[in-house]
Amino acid sequence: MFSTTLRFISLRYGAMGMLKSEIQPFTVASVSIGIHSIVKSRSQSTTMLHCCQSNYPGKNLREVLQHLEGFAPLNFAESWDNVGLLVDPMENVPVKNILLTNDLTEDVLEEAISASAGLIISYHPNIFHGLKSVTAKTWKERIIVKCIKHNIAVFSPHTSWDAVQGGVNDWLSEAFEVNSKTPIIENPTNPSVGAGRLCILKKPITVEKAVESVKSHIGIPHLRLALGKNKIESDTISSIALCAGSGSSVLRGVKADLYLTGEMLHHDVLEATQNGIHVILCNHSDSERGFLKVFQTKLQNELLEEKVGVIIAINDRDPLKTV
Repeated sequence: MFSTTLRFISLRYGAMGMLKSEIQPFTVASVSIGIHSIVKSRSQSTTMLHCCQSNYPGKNLREVLQHLEGFAPLNFAESWDNVGLLVDPMENVPVKNILLTNDLTEDVLEEAISASAGLIISYHPNIFHGLKSVTAKTWKERIIVKCIKHNIAVFSPHTSWDAVQGGVNDWLSEAFEVNSKTPIIENPTNPSVGAGRLCILKKPITVEKAVESVKSHIGIPHLRLALGKNKIESDTISSIALCAGSGSSVLRGVKADLYLTGEMLHHDVLEATQNGIHVILCNHSDSERGFLKVFQTKLQNELLEEKVGVIIAINDRDPLKTV
């Protein structure tokens, strides 16, 4: 227990030096992990955070999965996607703590272990392409082995969260004052949900204003902008087609004044701009990650009735940084 606590402390201490802006979601809404003391080392004037587990009664994994699938049914996901329960330790123990992350890396897994999480909800699937072995050879294989060893299940919602009302794409659209929004590609079983969103603004705004609104909403200092042919940043827009993550296939050919997504293929950006459409790119996972803060509150307080603690990984970040 003592060694686990130290591992947790060093992880948080290192993060505080680099990720001050990301600490708040953890400290404010981390009901499962609470800061209770600050201790000064005898050998050096360094402060470290001691954390303790809280006493949530927990819920059975199957109950938690029912709530998750009630929010976003798995049949809302794209046919090519790999969603649902991806790692199941098959231990009949209550889930008392859940860790939310956009991507499940080994650093994020260490957070989950230190927090005694019984479930990791990883927006992106940690298993996507087929595995021929589960050993210590690759980082993805090691994650599966350690999850099972520490009785941690892994659930991935991915494109079911994109499609559902109140999900990732609707969160992204909240960067603007929208009069109406509809799915760009409707789900075949439910036309009210689907991939992407075509948004009609309440009133026209300049491209420059759109850029600043996206930066503020997502919380990033820089993004990439491609102006439509013969247009400038002071020109106004009235419609926005958006798709969190990689939007090339969803946005291709859509009629709108501006495309907003995390990333697009070069030739799709070129095609859009030559047709007079502006393009904003804000990194793949940066266009998705902010939804975790919204879902953290919904999951803990509403869906799980405060019987399970929910925290957000602080070591989860987009691998790309604009410098």
